[in-house]
Amino acid sequence: MIIGVTGTLAAGKGTIVKLLLEKNFKHYSVREFLIKEIEKRGLSINRDNMLLVANDLRQQNSPSYIAEELYKIANAAGGNAVIESLRTPGEIISLRNKSNFHMLSVDANPQIRYIRMLKRASETDNISFEKFINDEKREMENIDPAKPNLKKCIEMSDMKLNNDNSIEELKEKIEDILREIQIAKAIEIENNKTPIQKHIRPSWDEYFMNIAKVTGTRGSCDRGRAGTVIVKDKHILVGGYVGSPRGLPHCDEIGHLMKTVIHEDGSESRHCLRTAHSEQNAICQAAKLGIAIDGATIYTKMTPCAACAKMIINVGIKKVICAKRYHASSETEKLFEKANIKLEILDEGVQQYADQ
Repeated sequence: MIIGVTGTLAAGKGTIVKLLLEKNFKHYSVREFLIKEIEKRGLSINRDNMLLVANDLRQQNSPSYIAEELYKIANAAGGNAVIESLRTPGEIISLRNKSNFHMLSVDANPQIRYIRMLKRASETDNISFEKFINDEKREMENIDPAKPNLKKCIEMSDMKLNNDNSIEELKEKIEDILREIQIAKAIEIENNKTPIQKHIRPSWDEYFMNIAKVTGTRGSCDRGRAGTVIVKDKHILVGGYVGSPRGLPHCDEIGHLMKTVIHEDGSESRHCLRTAHSEQNAICQAAKLGIAIDGATIYTKMTPCAACAKMIINVGIKKVICAKRYHASSETEKLFEKANIKLEILDEGVQQYADQ
């Protein structure tokens, strides 16, 4: 088996590795991988350079590059292995596609973790508590898939451990986890089954985005059948899709009514004037039904246009999650930044066509 380990800073990832080494696991460390790369580049060994080099490697290759390289080494060596310090959701998604992989996370009280970090006294640990907290915040949530997102990684873990107490208690928890994995494997062998493929549940973002995509299939303009859902407290409030105003003919029936738009960067795009965008229709539907969407999250196919962005701001939506970034969305992103609306792009590829 191969166990991946993630967690907050100084929560006990190294201790878990030591306990697994006692069980004859082989250790493969993201930290050691990065230190070798830092030394190749002639840089000082510190957390800032570790983050810099890790982000650079992922951006040059893929968000899962480091984990995949360590997996190749572990798989070639054979036997049980532990890969320490996974930090991006892309790494976990990639390794979950491999056989017999299990994901574990660990957390502890920040004060306890800081004291533990000072005691271990490695070359990256001689920092103040304030810097310790700021370093962690920098790695907790990132929209960029090449940068750390520890919060998401912990959420994606198969097993979550709290390490506020003694090593003995942590050791018992590790032994329980290994026992559960071994029992599950023994049952598979006993029943003469092929290895069970774990069902990977979609994240909430994936779930709502998939529903938005299905909603978009109701669209009546083939220029881009985008869909939108507006969500609050993990409940869908309302949805919308691209189409003409109520009672008016649709593009699919009589064709498009096109307009060419020249953007600030000199690029051109063509838009259909006959339809309302999915975001507009969802917001109008909420108004018609008297559904309060203040403070909600909106899921949509790509970065909204400036007109939709202004509507989103005015109705009090606080978060916008898009499948892709629209190539002419700079104005929208500036509007959201000024209005303090959080924008997340699930796939950083740029959407090339113009219409929604």
